[in-house]
Amino acid sequence: MYRIKNKKVIRTLSDKSLRAAKERNIIAVLAIALTAMLFTTLFTAGSGIMENLQRQTMRQAGGDGMAVLKYVSDETYEKVKNHPLIKEISYNRILSSSVDNEALLKRHGELYYMDDVGIRLGFCEPTTGSRPKAENEIIMDTRTMQLLGVEQRIGAPVTLELTVHGRQVTREFVLSGWWEADPVFNVSMLVASRAYVDVHIEELYNSYEEDWDMTGVINCYIMFHNSLGIEGKLDRVVTESGYSRDEDAGNYISCNVNWSYLSANMKPDAVTIAGVLSALLLILLAGYLIIYNIFQISVIKDIRFYGLLKTIGATGKQIKKLIHRQALLLSCVGIPAGLIMGWFLGCFLVPVVMSRLFLAGNGNQTSANPFIFLGSTLFALVTVSVSVARPGRIAARVSPVEAVRYTDRDGKYRKKERHSERGARIFRMAAANLLRNQKRTLLVILSMSLSLVLFNTLYTFSLGFDMDKYLSKFVDTDFLIGHGDYFNYRYTGPENALSESMIEAVEQQPGFLVGGRLLTNVRSTEGFTVETDDVSDGAALGAVVYGLEDLPLGRLEVLEGSIDEEKLKSGNYILEGIQLDDNERPYWETSHFAIGDTVTLHTYEGVNEDGVEKERIVREFEVMAKVKIKYYTNSCLVNYDYSFYLPAEIYQEMITVPGVMSYAFNVEEGTEQDMESFLSDYTEHVEPVMNYSSKSTRTGEFQGMRNMVLLVGGALSLVTGLIGILNFINSVLTSILTRRKEFAMLRSVGMTGRQLLQMLMAEGMYYAIISGGVSLAIGTALSLGTVKNLGNSLWFFSYRFTVLPILLTIPILLAVGAVLPWIVLKRVERQSIVERLREGEE
Repeated sequence: MYRIKNKKVIRTLSDKSLRAAKERNIIAVLAIALTAMLFTTLFTAGSGIMENLQRQTMRQAGGDGMAVLKYVSDETYEKVKNHPLIKEISYNRILSSSVDNEALLKRHGELYYMDDVGIRLGFCEPTTGSRPKAENEIIMDTRTMQLLGVEQRIGAPVTLELTVHGRQVTREFVLSGWWEADPVFNVSMLVASRAYVDVHIEELYNSYEEDWDMTGVINCYIMFHNSLGIEGKLDRVVTESGYSRDEDAGNYISCNVNWSYLSANMKPDAVTIAGVLSALLLILLAGYLIIYNIFQISVIKDIRFYGLLKTIGATGKQIKKLIHRQALLLSCVGIPAGLIMGWFLGCFLVPVVMSRLFLAGNGNQTSANPFIFLGSTLFALVTVSVSVARPGRIAARVSPVEAVRYTDRDGKYRKKERHSERGARIFRMAAANLLRNQKRTLLVILSMSLSLVLFNTLYTFSLGFDMDKYLSKFVDTDFLIGHGDYFNYRYTGPENALSESMIEAVEQQPGFLVGGRLLTNVRSTEGFTVETDDVSDGAALGAVVYGLEDLPLGRLEVLEGSIDEEKLKSGNYILEGIQLDDNERPYWETSHFAIGDTVTLHTYEGVNEDGVEKERIVREFEVMAKVKIKYYTNSCLVNYDYSFYLPAEIYQEMITVPGVMSYAFNVEEGTEQDMESFLSDYTEHVEPVMNYSSKSTRTGEFQGMRNMVLLVGGALSLVTGLIGILNFINSVLTSILTRRKEFAMLRSVGMTGRQLLQMLMAEGMYYAIISGGVSLAIGTALSLGTVKNLGNSLWFFSYRFTVLPILLTIPILLAVGAVLPWIVLKRVERQSIVERLREGEE
């Protein structure tokens, strides 16, 4: 066989054929662009969210070191720092046990010396001024400066009250620089100089192993050459430096991987993989449905042209190349446009998603990763290639004779000949026309249904977000007030209890309804132990006991047994608290007693001269019920193995100086904002060491999260919806244009223009009605199956069935189905009947 150089001819035929189908090209380019846009949006938003989540968790963790060695000495630092796996290591020395300035009660303060690596990895690089050098120089963030009342001026005086190995000292510094505070990181980092360490080296000894005092200990943040296998690298560094991670070993060293990197190195579970694959397949399907349909219809329209090419010697392989070249040329226009649109849409969605994940703040950004564009281009090209494969085969296989006789119908479909005395019916003719090419009709219906089902699924999912469930986890009253230490997870007892003056001020406010105190002493001089069989020698273990006034007592949720408040207040009964997981399910392993069991509590009041705890009261109770420990509403924000609840008056009988942990209260409807304003002003100006939380704050967070789902899902539904509408428009448009001779014949035998329009409008409306029906069926199945099961795994979800989005969209589809044929037919009707009849014979 002779090999003929005909590539140039194929290119010429392909290009001229391409230019001749301008309308097809516009729709195809739009379809390819939308497909590429979906892929790019998915990859951009996905990688951007992962990147920013890792960055945000680094900010929350206080640094981006991959691992940390904690509480080490200078000797250990010197042994470890030169290990070959370490790229760089920081030297962070803690200079005091605590920073005791009253202004920092709501924002924990820590005084460090950091070397250059530590300052950089800890996000403490001054943006104004310079790093501290002199003995009395210090740097800090702007929020700390504001709280301490330090001017934003180099050389401004700074006074710090410190505890150093149990000794109270006051140190004077001058400001040498500062950086913008990070809203995510709620710790005040204060960094002094190396000269300060040298001057005070005698007090900066490391006694952590003896008394757990933090003064003088060194934390070393490590960066490896990459983030792969951090845990294994940390093990090697520790063991090869002569230390062990075994807590019982004599050479034990405390260390861990930065939890932000732990999330980055976790292997994705089956649900995550399934979710990503489903999203990719969904986009691929949406793109395939329209691109395939466009080229399928185009081939049918130009089938006689391909038949003539066969007549003059073109091979099937050459015709395939011709069609694939056209698709490739259209992709060269559509894919870049889709990449650009998808990039900007992804960049818009990333900060929206991040802010709704309660990680708002500066620094949310999306890197222009070339793999995003390479991956999107690859997936888009695969979608185009798969979509044009079958239309190319159809054109390649058709013979010249078949091409002349080819009609727009499935080969398998054969309509039986019918005779009717009533004549043809417009709506029957319209239905019969849809059945002429069942495959194309099915593709159009699926394409239109896809976006409706997706949007209905996302709407159902967001509708299931139950605000009452969500709020019940964080707040069970309108407001909760307490000392700043309580909200900062550092409540202990009377020394940082809520003030009675604030309670009185709240109770005097207009709109106040009812409130109640929650009392407890934890890690205080007065505490509780409980007798238990869990230890071999029968010793008593530490327990946390809460005393509740009527309002919080009445808000307890019972898991087992029942509460009789009158009997409970007799002093003979007690409630056992059970911890909950994130889905509000009880951890029954934290239950140690059965209903009716006897609980023996001991209370202590400090120690005697010999250092032995002085027992005050031993009291027995019967377990009346088991109740939920609501972490954010009726606990000290620290989990204990043994937790109990008593009426406040019984609790006060057992404790000499009970501490008021918090005060929960409700207000009249419509006065919430006034109370919010009062509390904000009071905690800012009257008693700055006090703080509060409110239902309205949590409500805003909940609405933001729900809106995020609707926004992201709505954007995806909109794009798939546009693909579906484009497919519908293309199908109707091509159907009318390829049937111009048929319409001319109908007009020639007596069909009026109005009847023709009615038939085409009926076809369009049939598309809309069938798509609506299919959407209702698939949407209902997905809603009752996937959405219900997925939603029930979320603790704040309550399934609600709905198909409202589909029902609201069907009238829009009906309108499009009715109006579009009218617009297209007006264009076709510009030619006379004779011209259209002749057109088919040329």
